[in-house]
Amino acid sequence: MEDFQWMVPTEFVFGHGAEERIGNWVAHHDFAKALLIYGKTHAVKSGLVATIHGSLDNAGVEHVDMGGVRPNPEVSFVRNAIQTARDKEIDIVIAIGGGSVIDTCKAVAAGVLYDGDVWDLFKRPEPVAVSRSLPVVSVLTIPAAGSEASDSCVISNDALGLKSALHGDFIRCKAAFMDPELTLSLPAWQTFAGITDMCVHIFERFFSQTGDVPVSDGIALSLLRSIRSAALVLLRDPSNYDARATIMWASTLAHNGICGVGRVEDWASHGMEHELSAAKPEVTHGAGLAVIVPAWMRFVYHENPQRFAQLGREVFGLGPTSSVEADAQATIDAVQHFFCAIGMPRYLDEFGFTRDDVDALLPSLQLNKGATFGSFKRLSIEDARTIYLSAFKPKAC
Repeated sequence: MEDFQWMVPTEFVFGHGAEERIGNWVAHHDFAKALLIYGKTHAVKSGLVATIHGSLDNAGVEHVDMGGVRPNPEVSFVRNAIQTARDKEIDIVIAIGGGSVIDTCKAVAAGVLYDGDVWDLFKRPEPVAVSRSLPVVSVLTIPAAGSEASDSCVISNDALGLKSALHGDFIRCKAAFMDPELTLSLPAWQTFAGITDMCVHIFERFFSQTGDVPVSDGIALSLLRSIRSAALVLLRDPSNYDARATIMWASTLAHNGICGVGRVEDWASHGMEHELSAAKPEVTHGAGLAVIVPAWMRFVYHENPQRFAQLGREVFGLGPTSSVEADAQATIDAVQHFFCAIGMPRYLDEFGFTRDDVDALLPSLQLNKGATFGSFKRLSIEDARTIYLSAFKPKAC
C-alpha cells in the first residue's frame, strides 16, 4: 500500500428536489453573483434552468446565463465564458449538466483568475501551474464523468486537434446538488455511456501493480457490482428511481479518488480514448472507452492475470478454472459482453475510424501522455498503435 494524501472538500446535497436548495446554499456562503453554464437545449426545455433561477432569485443571488456547452467541451467556449465572468464580476460558477458542463465550469473558474490564455493551463508538454480558482458548484444531470467530485477537468482544442486535462484539488466543486429524478428522462445512450465511463474510472485504479490494498479494492469491487446490478435493472425499467440513485452516487464515488487511495493508478485507456474524441468530437467518451478498454485489457492482462480473474469472480460471478490465464480471458470477455449488452459499440469501425487513421492519433497521444505511459503495464507509443489496431473488426480471411 502506497502512502497517500486525499481530500474531498465537496458538500453533497442528494435526493428529491436537491436542485431547489441551491439558492439558499449560495447565499449562505456569501456569494452574490453566479454564472450559470449549461448545455444546448435540455436544461432549458426541461425547466431545470428556470428552477435554478427561481431558487437563486428567492435567495437574492444575481445570475448570468451561458448556454451551449457541447459534449467534449471546447476551449473557445471557455474563453468566452471567462470574459463574461470578468465583465459581470462573477464570484461563483454554477454548472447545470453532466461532465462536459462541469469540466467547462472548472476551466472557466481557473481561467478567470489567470492572466494569460486559459489553454496555457492545458497545453502539453509543459502546462502552466496554477493553484486557485473561483468556486464551482454543480447541479448534476448526467451521471458519468464524476466531475462533480473529481480533481480534474478535460477540455478540447479543435484548432490544435488536442484534448488535455487540468488537475488539482483547487478545482473540486464546493458543492454538488444531486437529484436522481433529473436523470429519469435521459436517453438510453447517455445513461449507458455514462455507466461505462464510471466503470472504467474504477478499472483505471483497480488495475495497478501496487499489490493488495484491501480497503480500496473492496470499495472498488463493491461499486462495480452495484453499478452492474443497477444497469441491468435500468435496461428493463429505465424509470426505476432506486437504480437511478445508485448509478448517480456510484458515479461520484468512482471518480472522487477513493478507489485509488493507497495505489498507483493507470489511466492509459482514458488517454487513448481522449485521442479518439479529440479527432472526432462526436465520439461519446464512454462509448469510446467501451471499445478501447477491452482491447487494452487483452494487451496487458499477462502482467497480472490473477487481478483480472479476481474481477471476474467478484463482479461477474465467474467460477475459477484450472487456468488463471483462461479465467483472465473470460473476465475480459465478460467486460466486453456487458458493455455491448448495454448498447455500447465493440469496434472502432462503428465511429467511422479506419486503420489508416491510427498513425495520426499517435503524435498527440505522445504529447499528452509521454513516450511511455500507464502503470499496470508501461506502454510505448508502438504498443498503443497495436492496441488501437486490435480494436477494429477482424479482417475477413
